[in-house]
Amino acid sequence: MGLRDFFSNILYRQIEKRGWFEDIFSNTIRYGGKYINDENILESSDVYELLQDISNQVMLAEIVVEDSEGNEIRNHTAVKTLRNPNNYLTGSEFIKLMTNTYLLQGEVFPVRDGDRLHLAANVYTELDDRLIEHFNIGGEEIPGFMIRHIKNIGTNHLNGVGLMQLGKDTLEGVMSAEKVLTDKYKKGGLLAFLLELDAHINPQNAAQSKLIKAILDQLEAIDESRSVKMIPLGKGYKIETLESPIDDQKTLAYLNVYKKDLGKYLGINVDTYTALIKSDLEKAMMYLHNKAVKPIMKNFEDHLSLLFFGPNSDKRIKFKINILDFVTYSTKTNIAYNLVRTMITTPDDSRDMLGFQKLNSPESSKLYISKDLIAGEDLGNSTDDSLKGGDANGKEKGNEDT
Repeated sequence: MGLRDFFSNILYRQIEKRGWFEDIFSNTIRYGGKYINDENILESSDVYELLQDISNQVMLAEIVVEDSEGNEIRNHTAVKTLRNPNNYLTGSEFIKLMTNTYLLQGEVFPVRDGDRLHLAANVYTELDDRLIEHFNIGGEEIPGFMIRHIKNIGTNHLNGVGLMQLGKDTLEGVMSAEKVLTDKYKKGGLLAFLLELDAHINPQNAAQSKLIKAILDQLEAIDESRSVKMIPLGKGYKIETLESPIDDQKTLAYLNVYKKDLGKYLGINVDTYTALIKSDLEKAMMYLHNKAVKPIMKNFEDHLSLLFFGPNSDKRIKFKINILDFVTYSTKTNIAYNLVRTMITTPDDSRDMLGFQKLNSPESSKLYISKDLIAGEDLGNSTDDSLKGGDANGKEKGNEDT
């Protein structure tokens, strides 16, 4: 037994001592290991990129608890659990995995075990006569208050629908085409040769067999496209290059059509999204947010709120995204400058947006009005002398001589 197996078995025995619930999940973690059955699905660069863009936005959201009046409860135990759900996933990894599983499989099962969260695999669900959903993992029933069934809902109230089901035919075609092209160029373009002989091959002819073997050895030794082999041939021997049966242009044309179809299963138009990324990153992120991310977060909020607080609580889990995380630094600078000029925010707020430490001084926490805003305006009705830009006697600054 290797050292790695030795320690693995020790840890596994310790996990098995923790009860039936932990045993279910230790089996899932150790032997299940994969929440996505088809590992090859992420080998398609387009699928992977779209999933990354969507799940990254959800992952970057700040998770808070709000009461019925919208007040944030930042130190709530639910927030702490979501930040550190278990000992094998961070909060960010948990949310990203939950999002990707939700998109690919169409449903995901978060399970709460005290102050820990897991994503269960191989869950069997059914409705009883009273329309109450029951959950079964490996022959063990999980209490309903400990688990939620988050579905990417279609027309079936029992099961969600995901990319692997919706785009099965498209995915198989796209991935097969990608694999054909990849294999072709990994093997030097599938360069093949045909050895032609004027005479019949005679197995008893030792000289002929020796020559043919030498030629074939030379051809098989060409392992790179840069390799050059000089093969002297005797009379009656000829080598011709065979063209690859794989038509690159037809394959690429197929991919150009059907790769775009993958986006519609995730709720976005690939052409629109790609064009926006090239012209305006902020608009692209807002497009992705409104079309795909926002509905996902709303569904997550509903289910996680019920999982942590039950149906009768006024508290709610909220995902909050700062869309400015996705814009350039120069754009943030312009926004911060304009916010200060228009008195929408304080200098400290702008410093925080740009990543600088707040000054926390009386001056940096006040709102100031730009001269551009008050120029030509009638502020005579204001009772606040500071808004008029004047002194305590109401005399306007800069007009003492008039």
